[in-house]
Amino acid sequence: MSTLESAAPRADLRRRVVVISASVGAGHDGTTRELAERLRARGLRVDCLDVTDVFPFRLGRLLRGTYHGLLLRLPWIYDGLFAIARRFRGAAPVTRALLRPVRARMRRALPDDADVVVSTYPIASQLLGPLRRDGHLAAPVVTYVTDFAAHPIWLSPGVDVHCVAHETSRAQALAHAAAGVRVAGRVVSARCAPASAAQQRRARERFDLPPDAPLALVVAGAWGVGEVAATAADIARTGAAIPVTVCGRNEALRSRMLLAGAGPVLGWVDDMPELLRAADVLVENGGGLTALEAMACGLPVLTYRPLPGHGRASAAAMAEAGVSTLVRGRDQLGPALGELIGGERGRRARAAGLALFAGDPAAGIADLVAGSGRRSSGVDDGRR
Repeated sequence: MSTLESAAPRADLRRRVVVISASVGAGHDGTTRELAERLRARGLRVDCLDVTDVFPFRLGRLLRGTYHGLLLRLPWIYDGLFAIARRFRGAAPVTRALLRPVRARMRRALPDDADVVVSTYPIASQLLGPLRRDGHLAAPVVTYVTDFAAHPIWLSPGVDVHCVAHETSRAQALAHAAAGVRVAGRVVSARCAPASAAQQRRARERFDLPPDAPLALVVAGAWGVGEVAATAADIARTGAAIPVTVCGRNEALRSRMLLAGAGPVLGWVDDMPELLRAADVLVENGGGLTALEAMACGLPVLTYRPLPGHGRASAAAMAEAGVSTLVRGRDQLGPALGELIGGERGRRARAAGLALFAGDPAAGIADLVAGSGRRSSGVDDGRR
């Protein structure tokens, strides 16, 4: 994602939205891209900004590399830091204080004629909120919380609207005294939709997958992090489904998985909606974009061996909302897979997951643009 990626020439250039994310995995980029496309389809000019480009001295790259390294090599440290940030009330204020030297750079990166600024990454929200609160940013600020759990680092004073996934997420955000909390629809590609039996057969043929056996699609994000090999092996042992593992860009993981022989193994997949059509259930560990894409495709979602930190928090929130099943032990895995693939639990999970897409957050953002005029902060808290 480039520093400022301008809208298509056909867009209405009179009203402008800036969407700020971070290249720390395909999930944030995918959400930002889809949200931008929907806003452009509503006649708005949209720019996409990568917050890691705003940091001086390549500190943004360091931030991205540190996060990647902790998840891949030192997950217990990341889990501890996340727990502290979640339980220590001063974590978000401390984060904002540490980011203070970057605020001026963020303000200079924003066009003066922006009508609304949207954040899809927590660090961006912690920069934008103070700018808006202190009167240095006239445009209303919206945080689109991509995680299912509303972690305090996502929430910042000064942000006009916090868009969350579910009433469960809204309750969490309100418990942290966030303002303008609204349940907004989730954003995935329009190609993510329930598949017919014929579409499933064609998808399995395309990816050379078993035509008739139940398939559990195992995903771990673009980086292929977590206990992926153990998850695939555990699924294979249950006999309830054949694991099909997507390793993302982690070639070392893909090589290990091919040697282990626990079902089909794929690397980076360009057409995830098509691959989701081939599956009967998604097994995931991070509560990220692919989990949402699966829900939009009408697939039941099972979370197993969740990632530390945000992965565990999102897993618990999704399970509480009824849109996924959290399996905490190996002995529960086989029965849960069977119930999700062919039982009542699976039907309930599919309905709950599809309900997340009843609304379109782009509509709410477009309405905010229409009434904006880059006014002062102070927005309806969404309780109506």
